[in-house]
Amino acid sequence: MKDYNISKHNSFYAIGLNYKKADATIRGKFSLEENSINRLLEQAKLIDIEDLLVTSTCNRTELYGFAQHPFQLIKLLCDNTKGSVEEFQEVAYIYKNNDAINHLFRMGTGLDSQILGDFEIISQLRQSFNRSKKHQMANPFLERLCNSVIQASKRIKNETEISSGATSVAFASVQYIINNIPNISEKNILLFGTGKIGRNTCENLIKHTKNSHITLINRTKDKAEKIAGKFNLIVKNYGDLQAEIRNTDVLIVATGAHSPTISKELIYTKKPLLILDLSIPKNVSENVTEMENVTVVHLDHLSQMTDDTLENRRKYVPQAEAIIEEVKDDFIKWLETRKFAPVIKALKKKLKTMKDEELDFQSKKITNFNSKQADIVTERIIQKITKQFANHLKDTKIDSDTSLELIQRVFQLDLESK
Repeated sequence: MKDYNISKHNSFYAIGLNYKKADATIRGKFSLEENSINRLLEQAKLIDIEDLLVTSTCNRTELYGFAQHPFQLIKLLCDNTKGSVEEFQEVAYIYKNNDAINHLFRMGTGLDSQILGDFEIISQLRQSFNRSKKHQMANPFLERLCNSVIQASKRIKNETEISSGATSVAFASVQYIINNIPNISEKNILLFGTGKIGRNTCENLIKHTKNSHITLINRTKDKAEKIAGKFNLIVKNYGDLQAEIRNTDVLIVATGAHSPTISKELIYTKKPLLILDLSIPKNVSENVTEMENVTVVHLDHLSQMTDDTLENRRKYVPQAEAIIEEVKDDFIKWLETRKFAPVIKALKKKLKTMKDEELDFQSKKITNFNSKQADIVTERIIQKITKQFANHLKDTKIDSDTSLELIQRVFQLDLESK
């Protein structure tokens, strides 16, 4: 990457871990909340990292950026989470330059999602980029790359059927309930946590179970009331959690806490209780699994769906990959132009200096010299000359390195260092 005049650092890295090798417990240790990400971005500035993209979802935590060495990014991650470098090394991946670019394309287009074709990741990618931009940690390379991934994602969604059918963590959880709880429409369901996954699960419950016995609890009650108002559901106070668990048949935990919110002490039940934990890190204590009549299922199990919907989606992977290659090829072509941007800029500056000197000379020599008109004409000539050089350098049939060297030598150009 050093030839592309993008960063003072020569290499672009992607470091992270995801559901493929890291279980929910490990992913929980490396998950980052909003404040931690903001702190991490500020710390990155202090160690001279100019641009950085941070994503942290229930399935993955990843950092993308230019650095002298990937350990700079790994240390930033470990310093701001509960995970250690040793734990990271056991489950992590590190990609460099083109491999890092490839990984971001696959991740952002849903091909690397825990449930194939789950496009929620693209909105999370947008949020990550906007956050980096707010912290002034997004250079033109990162902006162009993220926009290219978003473009590929849109095309895949519109031009293939890889996202056809209802398949998501929320849908998978409801399907599991329907398949494992007889007479679900008559059972009591308690949804604890009304964030994005909680809301989606709630909508799927209403759509697919025809159940009117759904109760919502959230630490912030007004958030639960907004959702309840849409579907005419019951809302209870956070203090009523233990009593409501006693009365429920299915408990869905979709809280965003960084430590367990449901423990053995909260549960007193003589009838079977199914608990679905849709949180990362896990929000249901391990000791709950020891209880009689209680079944705990985590989202990692729900995501291992092999139903007809997913089988159908896999048919469209080659088509999606072809779209990625097309969009990525355009990005690489843009990247190639960055090689000669400093030379074209220096050439333009040199030609303008020559123009200014000549116009100044002619204005003193010629009576009634129209410097304004001359400036317009010569400026257009400079634009055409530089465009001609740029088009020549873009030509894949020529040796651009040799041409760059020749242009610099002929015009005696001084390139600005980054």
